[in-house]
Amino acid sequence: MHAQVYESLTQSPDRFWGLMAQNTHVYLRTAPSVAPASIFPAVRNRLAQKNRDLVAFEPEPMDFIVADSIARQRFTMILFTGFAVVALLLASVGIYGVLSYVVGQRTQEIGIRMALGAQRGDVLRAFLRDGARMTVIGVAVGGIAALALTRLMASILFEVKPTDPLTFGGVAVLLCAIALLACYIPARRAASVDPVQALRAE
Repeated sequence: MHAQVYESLTQSPDRFWGLMAQNTHVYLRTAPSVAPASIFPAVRNRLAQKNRDLVAFEPEPMDFIVADSIARQRFTMILFTGFAVVALLLASVGIYGVLSYVVGQRTQEIGIRMALGAQRGDVLRAFLRDGARMTVIGVAVGGIAALALTRLMASILFEVKPTDPLTFGGVAVLLCAIALLACYIPARRAASVDPVQALRAE
């Protein structure tokens, strides 16, 4: 057993410790139903009753302290989110442009199909099936590549897993919907054209 002596920092001969004691952070835990801002005046008044030299100031809820401590990480994620949205828009425009061009190049094929008796619904289903096949292959390859690169982002993510299934699934569904829409619009337009005009299309 070693002898121990407790003394107030404000009574320390070293001026540094006295200044340190005057700027001490005190953490107060309250019930979940109590607002931290409502209890601070009562705490300050109680401290003033005990010691008029004690001054309590700058009350901050723990949520604000935690949010401030991760402000840089939050800014980084907001920046990455903006880049991701731009990349998603560019990918969507690219998918729509490519598939629209591919369907437009097959206008004569549509005319031949309809001249041989194919119905408009049959033509639409055929092109949607072809577009869905290409889309599924592209999304699968992109998903595998994204999973392989998740290790690079694991250290900057907060409260979300690098392999979050909701994120991967949402992006995949969105890209598939855009691709099917990119196939449907030009295919519907081409199927509405007279077969003779479609056969003459270049």
